[in-house]
Amino acid sequence: MANSNVVNETLDVIIIGAGSAGLSALREVRKRTEQFVIINGGPWGTTCARVGCMPSKLLIEAANAFHRRTTFETFGIRGADQLMVDMARVMQRVRELRDDFVASTLKATEVLGTRAISGRARLLNPNQVLINEKKLTAKKIIIATGSHPIVPAEWHLPENRLLTTDTLFEQETLPARLAVIGMGPIGVEMAQALSRLGVKVTAFGSNKQIGGLTDPHVNEVALDLLSQEFPLYLGERAKVVWEPGENCVRIRTSEVDIAVDGVLAALGRRPNIDHLGLETLGVPLNEQGLPPVNPTTMQIADLPVFLAGDASDYKPLLHEAADEGHIAGLNAVREEMICFTRRTPLGIVFSDPGIAVVGNPFRSLNHNETVIGEVRFDHQGRARAAQSNKGMLRVYAKSASGELLGAEMCAPAGEHMAHLLALAIDQSLTVGGLLGMPFYHPVLEEGLRTALRKVAAKLPAVSESDLASCDAFNAAALD
Repeated sequence: MANSNVVNETLDVIIIGAGSAGLSALREVRKRTEQFVIINGGPWGTTCARVGCMPSKLLIEAANAFHRRTTFETFGIRGADQLMVDMARVMQRVRELRDDFVASTLKATEVLGTRAISGRARLLNPNQVLINEKKLTAKKIIIATGSHPIVPAEWHLPENRLLTTDTLFEQETLPARLAVIGMGPIGVEMAQALSRLGVKVTAFGSNKQIGGLTDPHVNEVALDLLSQEFPLYLGERAKVVWEPGENCVRIRTSEVDIAVDGVLAALGRRPNIDHLGLETLGVPLNEQGLPPVNPTTMQIADLPVFLAGDASDYKPLLHEAADEGHIAGLNAVREEMICFTRRTPLGIVFSDPGIAVVGNPFRSLNHNETVIGEVRFDHQGRARAAQSNKGMLRVYAKSASGELLGAEMCAPAGEHMAHLLALAIDQSLTVGGLLGMPFYHPVLEEGLRTALRKVAAKLPAVSESDLASCDAFNAAALD
């Protein structure tokens, strides 16, 4: 990417950051003006493609493929005990496909010439930035600087003993014993995947709820299922100590004191705002050092500056970052800004079973005005056929109208049922309205129908039939 020779006149837009939000903003800006630059510090290519969504899913797919051998005997397939993991090849494939995903994101900026600038930008005021000792002025500025993994300062570990998602996928092989600290979405995904690939994983989390769940019933099911695969210690901050004499890292809580070969920090990510100069904007900053941002316009206060993506710390998810970049990009080239309604909240953890939170989470509900229906998948027909009969789904609706509010789940095909529910909530469907839609047989979504029927049983009757009743068959597979 270019480093200098940028035009000196006032630009229409400066975009700081070329991740998912920055590229989404770039797409809209390029449609409307040629007077822009995009600045990026560090590697080009999005966090999702380089170290986030995509390489993690590549690792998860390898882990789940190997884990399927545990059901072979039940299916009548012999010889599962002869299978083995070539960890070097697993990691090589992760990097090969990861690099292909990164290459596709680079195409958007490689064609920009001097309008794509490598370097660390610093705000000088709401219309000016300093980059590579040059001052650039613009009518509007979009900040989309992304985030970085959180690593506690008190962890004094050798570099080769400490992993984050920024470094995990660069490893040619993996430690035999690994502590995963942090049981949010990334921690859950990586702990399970690494355990399934043969790493001896021990997981720790200061919160007793995991994977973003807030429903205690779903959380209990998720904890039970995951703890069958690797030890879990929750509710207390783990102490991490390097023991050079023992050539190991010790992890200590009130419950356990264990030795491991390395630590994966999965404690979340922090916005890349250090030394960015947000204090020059003249608006109050919160405890995290972030300015006030309108989530419907992405505008900072009433300034010609926009904050989008992980840097805003609103919802650090790719689809949210892309939406925020889109909003910021559109508003940065308009005289009058547009306010956008944000999408139905949707968070998915690619564990097995899949964890998801859709719409209003359990913790936000007014329980005096809410009815809940649930289903366990232990006896669900299609789940039993696939040896995936485990997990739970809970659906929430308004008790007065039956309008769907949200759901939490740890369920097979959770990612797909979460999308179905998000669509229904986005369209303000009622429980009856969703039950009136077709449910094929036999599919895992029939489990969702069971939960919806349990909600409907608690609501005022509006119809004698949802047009999908199989009660007369009295067959568990049709429930």
